[in-house]
Amino acid sequence: MKTKDIFMYSLGALITIGFFATLGFLIVSGKYPDAVNLVIGTLLTTFGTVVGYFYGSSKGSAEKNEMIANSTPNPQP
Repeated sequence: MKTKDIFMYSLGALITIGFFATLGFLIVSGKYPDAVNLVIGTLLTTFGTVVGYFYGSSKGSAEKNEMIANSTPNPQP
C-alpha cells in the first residue's frame, strides 16, 4: 500500500471518528437540538458525495489517471 493511501485512509478514519464523537456529544448533552439536525444533515450530504465518488465517474477517472501514470510510452519510429 502506498504512503498516500495510508494517509488518505487514516485521515478519513480520523475525520469520521471526530464527526461521530461530536454528534454523540451533541445528542447526549441535549442542549443543542438544532446543531444535531445540522450535523445529521451534513452527514447525509457527505454520504451522497462519498457514494458518488466511489461508484460514480470520479472513481473511473482516478483509475484512468493512475493507469496512464503507470504506463510506459510506445517509442515512435
